[in-house]
Amino acid sequence: MLAYLVIREGPNWTDVVRLVEGRTVTIGRAPTNQIVIKDERCSRYHAEVFSSDGKWTLRDLDSRNGTELGGQRIRGDHQLTPGDVFRVAHAQLAFVHDLATAFPDPASTPSRDRFVTDETAVGPRSDNGDDSDVLATYEPTMITHRRGETRFLKAEQEEDESTAPQVGRAAAKLCRLAFELAKEPDVNKVAKLALDGLFEGTQIDAGAVLLLPRGFRGNAVGSDLEVVASRTENSHSYHRLSPFLATTVLRDGEAVLARNVADDSTLGSRDSHGEIHATSVICAPIRQADRVIGIIHSYSTNEKLCPNPDDLEFTLAVADNVALAIKNLGRQQELVENLSQTQDEILQLRVQLGAESELIGSSAAMQRVKQQIVQAAPSRATVLIRGESGVGKELVARAVHFSSPRKKGPFVCLNCAALSETLLESELFGHERGAFTGATERKIGKFEAADQGTLMLDEIGEMSESIQAKFLRVLEGHPFERVGGSQAIKVDVRVIAATNRDLEKAVAEGDFRRDLYFRLNVVEILVPPLRKRADDVEVLANHFLARFNAETGKRIRGFTPTAREQLLNYRWPGNIRELKNVIERAVVLARSNQIDLDDLNLSKLATAGDTGDLGQIVDVYQPLTLAEAEKKHIERTLAANDWNKSRTAGILGIERSTLDRKIRRYHIKPDPTRSA
Repeated sequence: MLAYLVIREGPNWTDVVRLVEGRTVTIGRAPTNQIVIKDERCSRYHAEVFSSDGKWTLRDLDSRNGTELGGQRIRGDHQLTPGDVFRVAHAQLAFVHDLATAFPDPASTPSRDRFVTDETAVGPRSDNGDDSDVLATYEPTMITHRRGETRFLKAEQEEDESTAPQVGRAAAKLCRLAFELAKEPDVNKVAKLALDGLFEGTQIDAGAVLLLPRGFRGNAVGSDLEVVASRTENSHSYHRLSPFLATTVLRDGEAVLARNVADDSTLGSRDSHGEIHATSVICAPIRQADRVIGIIHSYSTNEKLCPNPDDLEFTLAVADNVALAIKNLGRQQELVENLSQTQDEILQLRVQLGAESELIGSSAAMQRVKQQIVQAAPSRATVLIRGESGVGKELVARAVHFSSPRKKGPFVCLNCAALSETLLESELFGHERGAFTGATERKIGKFEAADQGTLMLDEIGEMSESIQAKFLRVLEGHPFERVGGSQAIKVDVRVIAATNRDLEKAVAEGDFRRDLYFRLNVVEILVPPLRKRADDVEVLANHFLARFNAETGKRIRGFTPTAREQLLNYRWPGNIRELKNVIERAVVLARSNQIDLDDLNLSKLATAGDTGDLGQIVDVYQPLTLAEAEKKHIERTLAANDWNKSRTAGILGIERSTLDRKIRRYHIKPDPTRSA
């Protein structure tokens, strides 16, 4: 059998709790109770209600102020019967099987053992605890259930119309008409529906809705109006209102009712042949704010149909509803147009992003990279992209994303080396308001922003150990929490990591977690430096030239032969990033229609693969024979070790006697300018 506790605090019933067998309902001041009573007289855990052998029992939990039932303080357990009302502090709780019995008839006086009133509403109880002086006032609660459409939106019966007041009938018709107007998809249908409502609610037999063209500005006159919809129920076609009347209504914005106008041509009662059309005319402006956008014109050609002031009021109300419907249609049209424009912009941005993620180059090294991208993209596996700074690791990550099933999702990038440990944690996982100084608002992290998409973490080797541990848990599919939050958040993100560091060395030195390294290194893509894909230098240079020509509006046609040769022979220590910046500078500062050698600003920095004298700069690359290269390498290694032959031989991986023979063969001698 159903059972309820109906709670009353003060003069009002505040809540209903359904009792379920097998579940104990606790009552007290602590927020962990099912029924919380905010009163200092209530103990933290005051009482409980539970079922035993199919019956409900109230138990006082040794509360400080006790639990009262029927004016008596109870101890231990008490079996409840329907209608019992017990008090905890200022609250009363009624135990009932039928909710209707919890709200007695106001004319009847409830017995003391069924309902105990709140003395704070009418006065204190007597010292002996007798409630006989306390008077109760009850108001019945009525709950009506209603399904389906409201009856005010349905056509009324004829007998109802005959007995209902005219104003009430008009209001009901306007209610239905406004509801129907709001559902119409275009202006023409709105106008036709408005005319149908006018013919039903007023005494007319002809009319039309006339509107100014969309976007019309300036002082309108009658000739600017366009007939959107018209209707007649007489033998004549619709007769347009006179320019004088139309201009007057447009200018003044006031509705007009003219009766007995058969001889007044200024109101449009006669046609060009003098034939009488109207005996009464109604003109109502269609207004939006302080601007008139159209007119509702209706008239009667039947002397038995004579519109009255109530018909004028009805027509004016219809005109206001038409204005609102047209305004909403305009907003919907703007939303559709804006949505279409936004979708086009998103499509263009996606095309642009796809173009920017396209890898330029046809060398064998780049073909291998593209093949690896094609193989890795369809899977959900984590990708580790390795390569020197400036080789285009982010472009490779974009290519993986846009070639994957996640291409419609977000692509989010974050450089782990650019932020401190605290900020990096906040950027990755987000933070709650007040989590730390300056956290004035809640912020979602990159993981949440990249949900259903791809998250690219550049310079992953710079991540601190504490962030690595939390990052590893998320990679393994565990939920995470925002900084300062307690809500578990789970996302679906594919992670692409990139680094130019030697992660194996970092693992060996204890700077990078071994388990995270193996979790990241599922699919590895090694992006070659530009010096190892010399065939792509000219292709990339022409690509950047075309791009910066378009951005600057210049018409530089290419490179001179000497400039092209220099581009091909240069070692490009900054890789593609350096090439891009060199071409951009050359385009901006070029003095002719071709980029010459003087326009190229090439550095003399050593590349990551060059061996120099302790940071000394090296010359621009020149082709050498193996013997010449070996001689130069031995010379520089000897110089770097101050001509310590044993140490030099160990670095070169040869015997000391072999080193002596090569020194004699190549006639290598110590630099007299260096100290021994």
